[in-house]
Amino acid sequence: MDTKIIHTDYSECMRQSYLNYSMSVITARALPDIRDGLKPVQRRTLYAMHELGLSYNKPHRKCARIVGDTMGKYHPHGDSSIYESLVVMSQDFKKNEPLAEPHGNFGSIEGDGAAAMRYTEARLKKLTEMVYLADLEKNVVDFAPNFDETEKEPVVLPVRIPNILVNGAEGIAVGMTTNIPSHNLREVLECVKAYIDNPDITTQELLQIMPGPDFSTGGIVANQEDMQEIYENGTGKIRLRGKVVLEEGRRKTDKDKLVITEIPYTMIGDGIRRFLSDTAQLAESKKLPEITDISNESSKEGIRIVLELKKGTDVERVKNILFKRTRLEDTFSVNMIAISDGRPTLFSLKSILKHYLDFQVEINERKYTWMLAEEQKKREVQEGLIRAVDIIDLIIEIIRGSKTQAQARACLMGDPSGVTFRHRESAAEAAKLNFTQVQAQAILDLRLSRLIGLEIAALNKAYKDTLSKIRKYEKILSNRKTMLHTIKEELKKIQEEFGHERKTWVTSLEQAQEVKEEIKEEDVLFLMDRFGYVKVTESSVWNRSSEQLHDFRHAFLCKNTGRIQLFTKSGRLHQIKVSDIPLQKLREKGVPIDNISKYDSSQDEILFVGACGEHPGEELIFATADGLIKKTAVSEFLSSTRAMAGTKLGDGDELVYVDYYNKKQIILQSEKGSFLRFAAEEIGSGKKNSMGQKGIALQEGDRLKHVWQVTPGEDTEIRVKEHQIELKRIRLSSRGGRGIKLRLS
Repeated sequence: MDTKIIHTDYSECMRQSYLNYSMSVITARALPDIRDGLKPVQRRTLYAMHELGLSYNKPHRKCARIVGDTMGKYHPHGDSSIYESLVVMSQDFKKNEPLAEPHGNFGSIEGDGAAAMRYTEARLKKLTEMVYLADLEKNVVDFAPNFDETEKEPVVLPVRIPNILVNGAEGIAVGMTTNIPSHNLREVLECVKAYIDNPDITTQELLQIMPGPDFSTGGIVANQEDMQEIYENGTGKIRLRGKVVLEEGRRKTDKDKLVITEIPYTMIGDGIRRFLSDTAQLAESKKLPEITDISNESSKEGIRIVLELKKGTDVERVKNILFKRTRLEDTFSVNMIAISDGRPTLFSLKSILKHYLDFQVEINERKYTWMLAEEQKKREVQEGLIRAVDIIDLIIEIIRGSKTQAQARACLMGDPSGVTFRHRESAAEAAKLNFTQVQAQAILDLRLSRLIGLEIAALNKAYKDTLSKIRKYEKILSNRKTMLHTIKEELKKIQEEFGHERKTWVTSLEQAQEVKEEIKEEDVLFLMDRFGYVKVTESSVWNRSSEQLHDFRHAFLCKNTGRIQLFTKSGRLHQIKVSDIPLQKLREKGVPIDNISKYDSSQDEILFVGACGEHPGEELIFATADGLIKKTAVSEFLSSTRAMAGTKLGDGDELVYVDYYNKKQIILQSEKGSFLRFAAEEIGSGKKNSMGQKGIALQEGDRLKHVWQVTPGEDTEIRVKEHQIELKRIRLSSRGGRGIKLRLS
């Protein structure tokens, strides 16, 4: 068999494949459709529930069955994504208007996951049936083949409200994200009606009806002044705050309490645990010493986080610190992107309303066209039956004289050939009949009981109702003003049945400012143990408990207004405010240094710990494994940056020594036992971004291991390979030499 090899550029093939993949994710997975505000997995799940007959007034069904039907028929992308979508659509703390009614454990606002799908059950909400899935049988939307062309699924659901505003949307696609806040149903529909009345209405006028988002968790939108810009551009940041109330103690012995009753929407899930942890840490580190106890009393009735306060607490100060230091105040990044005509598009509020209204006009035109056709079919049958009642004797004679049903039907349509009549006049009358085929069949199917007087009256009444509906539908289809009025009336009914009061308060509040109290400068004792736990304690411990300080890796006095500097082997400098280190007693454990700095003990090793600014005129000595050495003024490192480069290193090099320059001579020791002693004055000064000068000439494969600063004549002994060496035996040389190897005895 001949093979055909297609030559193509590799980069072009990759580019096209990635483009196809990204567009598939964008349009078929991650982003909602502007028309119904649903992602494909949500739409398919709701349609599968509709097909299963899971009405709001029928028993719940196992979620495993719902997920199975959805995956097997419409969404072959794994059961976990389908079940997660079903869970989210059922959670009233995530959706303003939940679309499914849960039964069982569907998770909690504090981040607890839902039970497995084999345990939980669900059914459609009344809102979903009446507003999202109604009229599907009336050809209001297009249907397309499913993935294996064995079923049909709706391309879009005929949702009668702007769901993309009411329930919002969030999704991460390739190269773009969407994040649309939820809004109040009643207010959104008022905006729609105002837009119908005046398509030129301004965003500012719409915001007088709908002042901003309405989140399911309540809370406060604190930057109302930014709403107009956000809704005109489709992007921006919403500043959210939790609702905090003060509960004063009823008796003198009772303490006042700050109670958080509503949280920012962004705190849902692990954010609540994080808030409790952050608040506890603020209290322990004496940033909020006014808080004496923290408890989470939240339940099914709602959020209730209680902070117990000391007597005489400045409540506003505590609230400001909570807003500033925790997620009790947070931002919601708005990015109103949705799929329109197969493409991702950024929408403003007015453009969303325009697309929504265009969609409503389209589905209503299709709906009333279908209903008009049905009524016209009904009218045709009714007219035939009414005529038939007036000549029922002739029709009975035709039926009795016909050999087959087809012969009787043909006679009713004006062809009496083959029919035997009892009276000659009847044949002439039958020849004048002109019933349509539909009417003729309806007459033949007519039951004799329909000839009772009351039934005939009911038939006439039904005919009049049919004519009335036909006139109504024709008027709606021929007059856009009537069509829009019909849409408004439907929205009014939805408002009355499903509308509810706003949960989120929209206002303008200044950003929280943490008022820092004047700290009286004083000496404190910094302590760090061998496990990396740090704390500060009273300076008096320095003299009072000096013997116990030998257990600590680092212990020195510093100012409570200063900073602690950490130099690591990789040449990084990490700085910590002394005020950020917990003030504790000597016997208390402290906190891991990783928790209060950007230092990561699993990635790097600390070489030197000192107090920034305590020695402004002094210098630090740096020595590296490659044998380089330099002096750098302490003033080079006076910065508020928490992490930065402390020195420049070559490839494969690392720091082995950092300390204050305070001795007369330097002794360097290599790994292979070479020692070099020289005057400290020979060390050149360099900036923090310089590499330094050669301290010792190392042999190939050798590296610098230890550095000592010594005073001439100082009798210091070191241990090398289980041998004691007196440093005074090392004679004075010059910087940059090879050094000597001592005879070990």
